Amino acid sequence: MAEVLMFHHVLGLTSGMAAFAERLRTGGHTVHTPDLFGGRVFDSMEDAFAFVQSGEIDVDERADAAAGALPARLVYLGVSFGAMSAQRLPQTRRGAAGAVLLESAVPISGEWAFGPWPDGVPVQIHGMDADAFFAGEGDIDAARAIVDVVDDGELFLYPGDRHLFEDSLLPSFDAEATDLLIARMLAFLDRVDG
Repeated sequence: MAEVLMFHHVLGLTSGMAAFAERLRTGGHTVHTPDLFGGRVFDSMEDAFAFVQSGEIDVDERADAAAGALPARLVYLGVSFGAMSAQRLPQTRRGAAGAVLLESAVPISGEWAFGPWPDGVPVQIHGMDADAFFAGEGDIDAARAIVDVVDDGELFLYPGDRHLFEDSLLPSFDAEATDLLIARMLAFLDRVDG
């Protein structure tokens, strides 16, 4: 059984994100879902980003506190905006069991980098091949660069242009892609736990 620390997307810890985490729990894994926004959930990306940029909360501080309360051997999972924390923590905190980044990735070199990818930490990255955020803003290139240097690195692309396709309560939900994503993630979690 893997222990997973999941960071939600920018709309908050929606009930769709809770349902996603529950599907991983059903696979036999422990999934922690800290609410980085203190209960706030948003209907639009614009309102969500305005809240994040307002300085009312420090997302990194809250993510660090969530990780610090748990054992070091975690699989970090992040959805879109949450992938920033799920990538930063295994790159800066020792002992990670793995990372799963959904619909976002940060370059591992250059101005935005958190540093090199740690040796022995497997990673899976998932996103839609025509998603304006993932494919259109360069995250897909960062994802390719990561899996090129990680011995156990996988990039899975799904046909489509939806962002947040795994949140079952959003209009962007894609049940077929999510089922495949869950199956691939469960296989990954079983592997890193073994």
